[in-house]
Amino acid sequence: MRIRCYTGWGANCQVVLLFALAYVDLSFYHEARETHEGKMKKRPAFVMLEHIAYGNFPISLQPAFCYDIAMKSLINSLPLINQGKVREIYAVDDRHLLIVTSDRISAFDVILPTPIPGKGEILTRISNFWFDKTRDITPNHLTKIPLQDVLSNPKELAWAEHRSIVVKRLQPLPVEAIVRGYLIGSGWKDYQQTGSVCGIGLPVELQLADKLPKPIFTPSTKAAMGNHDVNVDFDTMSSQIGTELAQKVRDTSLAIYQMSADYALERGIIIADTKFEFGLDEHGELYLIDEVLTPDSSRFWAADTYRPGISPPSFDKQFVRDYLETLDWDKTAPGPDLPDKIANKTADKYREAMKRLV
Repeated sequence: MRIRCYTGWGANCQVVLLFALAYVDLSFYHEARETHEGKMKKRPAFVMLEHIAYGNFPISLQPAFCYDIAMKSLINSLPLINQGKVREIYAVDDRHLLIVTSDRISAFDVILPTPIPGKGEILTRISNFWFDKTRDITPNHLTKIPLQDVLSNPKELAWAEHRSIVVKRLQPLPVEAIVRGYLIGSGWKDYQQTGSVCGIGLPVELQLADKLPKPIFTPSTKAAMGNHDVNVDFDTMSSQIGTELAQKVRDTSLAIYQMSADYALERGIIIADTKFEFGLDEHGELYLIDEVLTPDSSRFWAADTYRPGISPPSFDKQFVRDYLETLDWDKTAPGPDLPDKIANKTADKYREAMKRLV
């Protein structure tokens, strides 16, 4: 078992937190928070699970330090039906699910061992903002069921409160809907080799990070955890889910991207590309699901520093990807630890994106 020790919150209220990979009573969290808020004069050390600490301290109060990740869920009152790269999904009943967003981060389809402080709450806030803003374009999976109606255990509720949503139970489509407004990432590699992206021809002599003449829809397969998604053309997607549904997914994705890109640009953020996921209800109606336009599912660039020909600085996990590209790592599990400065800087970028957009 590895334990890391860090000091934070400034000279006037420093608390040493020891994060152990073991379950502890939530009372430690309340003690630590009271200390932070100045209600206690002592400066004790606490032992607590990192999910408790970062699941409950408000983002504005969280110190910028790293901690070890615990993969074991703290919710025991509901059946865990899936644990993905970032999220856990629990069965509420036959019509609803609980989705909890962790602080885990993945890159190149590998979960990294170093979490990003406060990330789960940030992603949840940003997604909920976009779900509300896009509801005139397409319905989404959110419900109005309060979290306390689903989690009656106070400890579970406190841990999940800021990072969880109760959603409709839908049938996810087996494809990821990717929209690109700029030439970057795997799209750039495809273009260099073929002059096109997912079968869509593009003008010659485009540079890295160039803005495309118009946004393009470039779907991919949805790979199992640990495997890599594969870009496919529209015809391949149509053969998987049917032409009519594929056209609706494409048109909806492009409409969401155009609206959100215009909104973000007014706030100094370029959305270079993004990934959407969709699901169907029992009547075949299309719903936007999972997460929307977050730093995990999108590339966010600062508009004031953008220029083509380079990989622009970003507000998203591309910062982590760029660091990993400097390592001698084959992009298979297990992933490497992130240095503290990389994890903390990534957390800062996520918070900055949230402040600009929400």
